[in-house]
Amino acid sequence: MAIASSDTAIRTSRVTRTLIYLVLLLFALFYLLPFAIMVLNSLKPLSEITGGNMMALPQEWTFAPWAKAWATAQIGVDPTGLKPYFWNSIKMVVPAVALSTILGALNGYVLTKWRFRGDTLLFGLMLFACFIPFQIVLIPMARMLGLAGLAGSTPGLVLVHVVYGLGFTTLYFKNYYQVFPTELIRAAQIDGAGFFRIFWRILLPSSGPIIVVSVIWQFTNIWNDFLFGASFADLDSQPMTVALNNLVQSSTGVKEYNVHFAGAILAALPTLLVYIVAGRYFVRGLMAGSVKG
Repeated sequence: MAIASSDTAIRTSRVTRTLIYLVLLLFALFYLLPFAIMVLNSLKPLSEITGGNMMALPQEWTFAPWAKAWATAQIGVDPTGLKPYFWNSIKMVVPAVALSTILGALNGYVLTKWRFRGDTLLFGLMLFACFIPFQIVLIPMARMLGLAGLAGSTPGLVLVHVVYGLGFTTLYFKNYYQVFPTELIRAAQIDGAGFFRIFWRILLPSSGPIIVVSVIWQFTNIWNDFLFGASFADLDSQPMTVALNNLVQSSTGVKEYNVHFAGAILAALPTLLVYIVAGRYFVRGLMAGSVKG
């Protein structure tokens, strides 16, 4: 009787797991189907797409749409492709992510280990800033960029993204450092270590998981941003998302859907690669700040 019950339990467990896997596979196929269609149509000649074969495999495989989207597609006045705008995004994203992460780490360090009068109110105001919609800050941000002489430039976009992302990175690092042993900081002070020495030698080397969280979050948000890029960049500093929109809108005559699909995938590849390489550390980093110690 016990053996029968055990066998029944095992069979039920396997059936349950099978059903769960089938449901997960169904949802994965549902969400991946649009991406698969984009990839397939980016590898077809335009004649196959306009002929009504959008869902079919390519009869003639070609990388010409990818080459055109990257180097020769008409974007604005000149047929430059997405290449220069890709490098504009790189020049914007890398310093913005680095600065917002370092400043967020410093803020989290100060707000947890160097408490001062009004620190809770200051942190509350920074958290409040995280919930302000992008549209509300456009006019005051444009005014400040104009006064600083950074309007229409890549450094101006870097400043915008650092300011807007600082509340999030501060929140991540504050929660992470909240459970870091304060006794270790005091011991370092007794040994003569100062503010920055403690930060660089003790806090930052132990912050790997939360740094990954901050980098992934900021990289994804900044790379995919369209509103700030369209509002504060000029023709020489437009990021890739703005260029992709211009690629679609500036096409005249026949719509080159295969080139548009290739351009969209090129614009999405960096964030996809970031999640493929480091996505598994994202949740792990968030949990490290909540359960550590």
